[in-house]
Amino acid sequence: MTTHCTTKQLTFQGMGGRSVVAAFDGGQISSDGGSLLLREIEQGRRYLREFARCFRDDRDQRFVEHSVESMLAQRVYGLCLGYEDLVDHDELRDDPMMGLLCGRADEGPLAGKSTLNRLETAKEPGKELTRYKKVVADMEKLSEFFVATFVRTRKRRPARLILDFDATDDPLHGRQEGRFFHGYYDCYCYLPLYVFCGDELLWAQLRRSDIDASEGAVEALATLVKYLRQKWSGVSILVRADSGFCRDELMRWCQDNRVDYLFGIAKNTRLLKRIRPLMKKVRRSWAKSGRATRRYTEFSYRTLNSWSHSRRVIAKAEYLDKGENPRFVVTSLPRSRYTAREVYEGLYCLRGEMENRIKEQQLYLFADRTSSATMRANQLRLWFSSLAYVFLNELRRVGLRATELAKATCQTIRLKVLKIGALVRRSVRRFSVSLAGGYPYQDVLATAAGNLQRTYRLIS
Repeated sequence: MTTHCTTKQLTFQGMGGRSVVAAFDGGQISSDGGSLLLREIEQGRRYLREFARCFRDDRDQRFVEHSVESMLAQRVYGLCLGYEDLVDHDELRDDPMMGLLCGRADEGPLAGKSTLNRLETAKEPGKELTRYKKVVADMEKLSEFFVATFVRTRKRRPARLILDFDATDDPLHGRQEGRFFHGYYDCYCYLPLYVFCGDELLWAQLRRSDIDASEGAVEALATLVKYLRQKWSGVSILVRADSGFCRDELMRWCQDNRVDYLFGIAKNTRLLKRIRPLMKKVRRSWAKSGRATRRYTEFSYRTLNSWSHSRRVIAKAEYLDKGENPRFVVTSLPRSRYTAREVYEGLYCLRGEMENRIKEQQLYLFADRTSSATMRANQLRLWFSSLAYVFLNELRRVGLRATELAKATCQTIRLKVLKIGALVRRSVRRFSVSLAGGYPYQDVLATAAGNLQRTYRLIS
């Protein structure tokens, strides 16, 4: 028997003499039943409410059907649930769970793709408004939203904050504004700058790729430090990054503002010459034992032209089966408190975890969907994806703590926690959501709901 599909009914292989048919006639059924957890996060943290305050709505409110906050909720929740394209919302606007999430379950369909597109292409303050674009986005407030949220939602004073800076490629496949060919990545791309503190996002800035990887890092760091010290005066701050950020301007700013730094350094002949005797020793040790061998040393070092003065450099001399593997870092951390091994293994190597957070942003939450014509619109898209990350990271950090998914990726959380078949019924008194009886992570979902509600004290 061959598969035959029509717009009304789908016919599949039969079983036991009976036919198997399917149709999209189930009514108020959603595939996103677990997204109720995202609504609990919003009730507790008010991320979307604060994000919406970075926009100004100049529409005549007498004729407004979809508020800015509702449209933002629709867009961000859609990204959390795996719907990256605006065209998806022409069908999602009737989804019962999406209506419940956005607070419009009783108010008709949600916004369609054209309305959401006008939000993405919102005007900037001072620009002339058009007939169809009367929502204004304050880009300065939006750029500071994530660090402001981090400060607002943390009650305990941290002993130290480690800020991880990194740049990555965002490949482009059209003629977008600001596109340039990047030789290292071998493609046309943007070069966004991210800053994380642990697994929490503080900064997401879209940049052209015809720049140095560290461009704008000083300005971003100044903004972050201002917010952090307003909340926690005198808090210890360490900036950590790879060799792309090892620039004298950034290190001097750190020194002038009581911020420690730890940056990788690209290998060069002068550095390699300094550790040549130590490399010979580790090679002999490897030859005797047959196992990877490493040793550390440190010295005062200054570049020939680019650094204003000498700095503490730590070198790792390592020999592996595949050969030599020397590495260098520069830091302001004092010798009296941190040995060379502690700096490299206990602090610098941990920055690799940030790359996993960027991967979640780029791949799983669609931060690379920068296909709008203008950089401004693409920056807004990056921030929408960033806010989706904030939601899912909060779900992981608070809701899923002490469960088997406490360290799961955003993609795994989406598939195992949010994607649950659900039948939504509404009555005068309540909305009733019947989740799939065969869902295999029922205990995890119940634990997550309880953790969120106790943390935010949503239910007494």
